[in-house]
Amino acid sequence: MELQSWPDRAARLADRARALEELRRRLLGAGRLTLFLVWFLLLQIGWGTIAAGLAPFIGRELTDPISLTLVVFLTAVGIGIFVPAVWLTVRSLLRDRTVRERLVAWAALDRDAAADARLRAPGLSVCWLLLSFALCATGLWIAYAVPSNVTRDNGGYPLVVYAMGAAMILWVTGLTGLAKAVGHYRMAIRLTGAGAGPGSYQGPDAAPSPVTAPPAVRSASSGLPRPE
Repeated sequence: MELQSWPDRAARLADRARALEELRRRLLGAGRLTLFLVWFLLLQIGWGTIAAGLAPFIGRELTDPISLTLVVFLTAVGIGIFVPAVWLTVRSLLRDRTVRERLVAWAALDRDAAADARLRAPGLSVCWLLLSFALCATGLWIAYAVPSNVTRDNGGYPLVVYAMGAAMILWVTGLTGLAKAVGHYRMAIRLTGAGAGPGSYQGPDAAPSPVTAPPAVRSASSGLPRPE
């Protein structure tokens, strides 16, 4: 593994700031939030299609060949959407873990007030927090409201099954977003707070010295670190 170093502290801080900004964007940026919502919508669409396909089987006997073919088709389409959406969601969580590890390695190099303040990203954290809380609240409401108001004439068991699955997706997705928002802010405070400080940081008047880059990352001058 190639180790790289910086000629002085100014170069190290510049690379550190660029790397932290890129890694923060990959964790909380608009693109990451969009993917978070896309995977959530795919999960809901997949589950809704599966529920629509299975609904005729719940509480009744299905003998019509045309209806049976439609049920099999809808169920297959729903599984074809739902399973990849689950895989993409899990893959995104694993990528986030890798990005956080890289972010910790870069943050531990030094201290820089401007870069550290941007890393905390309170606005983005609040956005994730509010959106995730809304998902959790909606899921909780569906889980209680739908079963208590459903009768045999307005949906019956098929509607309850669909509602409970949709509520579970909302609840799990919301909890994931809440953990992400709170976890990032707490991590940023821990890494950049008053009590944090890398061993290589000796104050603004310290003599510049070469510092080894964290393992598995490169200097930003030769390309920002990739999380995958």
